[in-house]
Amino acid sequence: MKNISIFNHVLGPVMRGPSSSHTAGAYHIGCMARSLLGSMPTKAVLAFDSEGSYAVTYDVQGADRGFAMGLMDKPLTDESFFTSLQDAPQAGLEIDFQVRTLSHRDHPNTVEIELTASDGNTIELVARSVGGGEVEFTHIDGRQVLFNGAAYEALVEVSADKVDAASELLTRLGEILEPPKVASENGIAQLTTRCGAPLPTSFYDELHALDESGRVWESAPVYFTQVGEPIFTSAKDLVEIAEERGISLGELALASEAQQLGMSEDELIKEMLYRYDIMADSVKRGLDPDFTGLQLLPACASSIFTAEAEGRLSVRSLHTRAAARALAVMHVNGAMGVVCAAPTGGSAGVIPGTLVTLAEERDLSRDQIAKALFAAGCVGSILAIRGTFAAEVAGCQVEIGASGAMAAAAVVDAVGGTAKQALDAAAIGFQNTMGTVCDLLHGMVEIPCHTRNGAAAASAFVNADLILGGYPNFIPLDDTIDAVYAVGLAMPSELRCTSKGGLAVTPSALAMVPGCCGSGCSSCG
Repeated sequence: MKNISIFNHVLGPVMRGPSSSHTAGAYHIGCMARSLLGSMPTKAVLAFDSEGSYAVTYDVQGADRGFAMGLMDKPLTDESFFTSLQDAPQAGLEIDFQVRTLSHRDHPNTVEIELTASDGNTIELVARSVGGGEVEFTHIDGRQVLFNGAAYEALVEVSADKVDAASELLTRLGEILEPPKVASENGIAQLTTRCGAPLPTSFYDELHALDESGRVWESAPVYFTQVGEPIFTSAKDLVEIAEERGISLGELALASEAQQLGMSEDELIKEMLYRYDIMADSVKRGLDPDFTGLQLLPACASSIFTAEAEGRLSVRSLHTRAAARALAVMHVNGAMGVVCAAPTGGSAGVIPGTLVTLAEERDLSRDQIAKALFAAGCVGSILAIRGTFAAEVAGCQVEIGASGAMAAAAVVDAVGGTAKQALDAAAIGFQNTMGTVCDLLHGMVEIPCHTRNGAAAASAFVNADLILGGYPNFIPLDDTIDAVYAVGLAMPSELRCTSKGGLAVTPSALAMVPGCCGSGCSSCG
C-alpha cells in the first residue's frame, strides 16, 4: 500500500503551472535524475512515448522547461523557468527531446532518460510522473527499482555471495528507514533501501573493500523525508479513529502527518499556512483586472468578481465569489505562474477559491484554515492510496473532481462538522463528478479547466451543506473512490489528457488559435 503524505503528495508542491504532472512532475524527475548521475549532465536525451500524454503536452504545458530546471538544479519557481531552454546550453547542458515508441510505456507520463556527465559517465533511467507532482523511477541502468523521492533512496549491487554482508553494511552505516529489499539473478544481487540521510563516504569505502565490482546509485529526496507510517490507510479507518479520539478530521490528519514526517504539529501548521498564503496570493494576482498571460482565454475572473460585488448578476452569492476566485488561480496557473497544487496544477483553483471565500464569510482563524486544509488533505490521501491524481490515467474526475471533494470536506471541518460528515461531503462530491473526462483544448490547462474549477468551488459549499443539513450518504468514500477509479480506467485514451476527444475536437475548439486574445476576434473566431 502506498505511503502517502499530505504535504508530499496532496497539498503541494508549490509549483509553476499549468500542470503538476507536467511541470512539477517533470521538475522532480529532472532533480532525481541529476542526483542519480551525481552531477549536472552535459547531455540529456528525454524520450516520450508517441501514444502517451507527454508526447502531446510536453512543450505547451512546460514539461520541457520543468525537466531543464531540475537537471540544472534550479528552483522551479524561479523566473529563469521561462528562459531555461535557452539557458541550458550556456550552462553546458545539451537537451534533446524525442517522441518515439518506448520500451517501457506502462504510464502515459513515462519518460526514458539518457544522461552523460562531463567525465563521460552515463546513466539510463525510466521514470513516470503519476499525478500531483508525484513521480516514480522504475529502472536505473536496466535494474528494476521503485524510487519516489520521499527519502534518500539507494540501489546497491554486489555479487550474490556478498549480499548478506552488504545488507549488514547498509544497516550499520546507513540511516535506513526500512530493511533493504533484495533481488538476485545470475549471480548478481541488488539491494534497495530508503534512508533518512545520504550514505556516508565510509559506506562506499567498505563496500568496495567487500566487493571491488560493487556499485551504488543514490538519489536525494525531492519531498519531506517520510520517517514514519500514517495513522490511517482508508476512510473507514479515519472515521473510526476520529470518533474514538473525539477529534475532527483535520486534527486527525495533522497528527498523522506529524507521525509520518517526524515534525511537530506547530511546524506542520506553519508549513500549511505557508501553502495557504501561496493560494491566497494566487487568488489576489489572478483578480488583477490587468492580468495577462493566457493563451486561449481572456482574463475574466476580475470582471465576474466585480459584477457579483456590484449586484449585476442573478443573485448575490458566495458561490459565485468562490468560483471567480477559483478562476483567478487558474489564470495564474495557466500563465505558468506560481501556485500550490491542490492536489494538481489543473485543479489548483478549487480549494483556494472555496477556503478564501469561507474564511472571509465566517472570519476563520488561521488555525481553523490550517486544519480545514489538513481535512482536505485527508480526502486526497485516500484517493492517492486507492487510485491516482493523474487525469492521464483516470480523467478529470481525479483532478478537479478530487479537488471539489476535498474542498467540501474542508468546509465541513472548518464549520465544526464531524469527520464522518466531512468524508460524506467528499463522497457525494466525487459521486457528482464521476465520469468527467479530461479534454483540454490544444493541450492547454485553460478550457474547460477554468469553469470546472469554478463550478467545483461553488459546489463544495452545496455538498457540505447537504450533508450538514441531513442528507444520508449511503456510498462511503472508500467505495466511491474505488468506483471513480474503475470508471477512469475504462475511459479511452482520447478522453484522458491527450486532447484527442470530447470538447477538444469540436470544430470551434479546433478553429481557436493559441496565443490569441480568446475574445472572439476574427483570428480566434
